[in-house]
Amino acid sequence: MTDITTIHQPVLLEQCVELVAPALAKPGSVAVDCTLGLAGHATHFLKAAPQAWLIGIDRDTEALGLATERMRREGLADRFTPVHAAFDEFSDVLADQGVDAVQAVFMDLGLSSLQIDETDRGFSYSHDAPLDMRMDVSQPLTAERVLATYDAESLARIFRDYGEERFARQIAREIVARRAHEPLATSAQLNRLVDEVVPQAHRPAGNPAKRVFQALRIEVNGELDKLARTLPQIAAHLAVGGRLVVESYHSLEDKTVKSFMNQGLKVDAPAGLPMIPPEAQPFFRELTRGAVKADEVEIASNPRSASVRLRAVELVRPIPESRMKQLEPNNNARRGAAERRRGGRQGQQGRQGRNR
Repeated sequence: MTDITTIHQPVLLEQCVELVAPALAKPGSVAVDCTLGLAGHATHFLKAAPQAWLIGIDRDTEALGLATERMRREGLADRFTPVHAAFDEFSDVLADQGVDAVQAVFMDLGLSSLQIDETDRGFSYSHDAPLDMRMDVSQPLTAERVLATYDAESLARIFRDYGEERFARQIAREIVARRAHEPLATSAQLNRLVDEVVPQAHRPAGNPAKRVFQALRIEVNGELDKLARTLPQIAAHLAVGGRLVVESYHSLEDKTVKSFMNQGLKVDAPAGLPMIPPEAQPFFRELTRGAVKADEVEIASNPRSASVRLRAVELVRPIPESRMKQLEPNNNARRGAAERRRGGRQGQQGRQGRNR
């Protein structure tokens, strides 16, 4: 059996443990790892907090099986509960476990080490594989289906919004023109297409298809929608003194996390009031000074850590109901996206986590 502990080192492991463990000091404390992956972070959380119980959520059944076996081999299985779910089912997962409040929640967004290293789902532009990109292989939508059914305007929006691709419109038009006689089914085909469209003089460092692959993965798995839906659920279930710790790997994820946390770090009242009412006081305390990044030593040993942004907050008081409503994402926009996905036009169920 492959030793999964050698696949990759979890990113910013020491810093994450230092942020999570203090919230789990009391007997019966509950932690939730929303992006369990191979349990690289989760095993260390349990070792640092010997009286805590951890619920590990993952939408990838293969990762869940490997993580569960790892917990058993490390003698942690009696304090660990694996759950097959997308992390935007956070509230439902806790209800199923009979849990109302938790002391720590961890999210490691993006792709897991297992998914990065797999060559048969088409996540990577470095290997020729079917354009699948599903984190949960039970969902119907694949990257190939997106490329085959979305119109040029929708494809351009995805590449622009999720990949920040400068030539989104040109790539989208070429996909629609080419698929009429040559369906795009493999990562090599998509690589070639992008390589032919993007001018040499305007290419970013690395593979010119990198941004397109990222955008397709986010679309197929609904990653940003799910993140925006999940963060308010987490806040609603954090106990006072509980901590939320999040690792992001691209600017769109980090922007979503930062914006959410900032809502709880600021006074919610007009400037100049002689006295700030209690319900307008901040309810989060910042545990990191901005975003923590990997240093040169870690990047050298684990190149995947180069883009990480780590943010953490602690809940210092109950969140007033009025403030909770403000934390909710734009429900109409989210509902519209969800309906399109159910119709097969856009991705379903999103799970994340990188180098876990």
